[in-house]
Amino acid sequence: MAFCSLAIISCRKDGVVEEIPEVSIDTQNSYDDQAAQNFLETHYLDEKGKIKDYVETDTVNKKLSKLNPVILPSGVIYIIRAGAQPTPGNPIGTNDVIRLMSISNSYVAAKTDDKVKFESAVNFRNTISTTGTPEADPYYFYTKNSFITSFNTKYKTSYDHSFFEIEGFREAIQKFKAFDLSDEAGYNLQGVIIVPSRAAYGRDIHYSSGMSYRNRSFVFAVQIYKTKARTAAED
Repeated sequence: MAFCSLAIISCRKDGVVEEIPEVSIDTQNSYDDQAAQNFLETHYLDEKGKIKDYVETDTVNKKLSKLNPVILPSGVIYIIRAGAQPTPGNPIGTNDVIRLMSISNSYVAAKTDDKVKFESAVNFRNTISTTGTPEADPYYFYTKNSFITSFNTKYKTSYDHSFFEIEGFREAIQKFKAFDLSDEAGYNLQGVIIVPSRAAYGRDIHYSSGMSYRNRSFVFAVQIYKTKARTAAED
């Protein structure tokens, strides 16, 4: 795994990494918010909760903007999908162990031809198309203290949880409740989380598998299969 902090925005397109000059932080923050609103207007959820491109001639599906998106003070947006929630469901704690089914991508919000939108999609997670089972205890939600200690010892660093975790994802996922499903159960995604770059890794050095997420926003479609309190042995 690698440390990532670049003076440019790294964008992968057709297998090639592009270099996009950075804008100011204030401009990037504004772009992120504008691009998120554009995303809400140009996408919908299919019958399983996957995010799809919306076309204006569609008379059946509702845009994400019509599904009661909630904007948090951090700029994070979440949508709780009607009819896809557990009853009553289990609350999600800040250091719980979760099992997460998800499809997620990262984007750079940029202005092209006077229009701001998310560009340069890069897959972050897709458990549906890969393993077909939930991701167990994802580090970007909660990174084990034992792992952080080991990492810092190995690399002679002093990073804390913020180096690893996506703050805006942690904030928004707790607005949902968890099912109590086996890994083999079929999926029905619960909703959407949009994390602007300032609530993700922003321009901070961060933990990554070689791809820089500097200035990158994230869009998640999620389902929490199960949650439980973290034990000392799991931390």
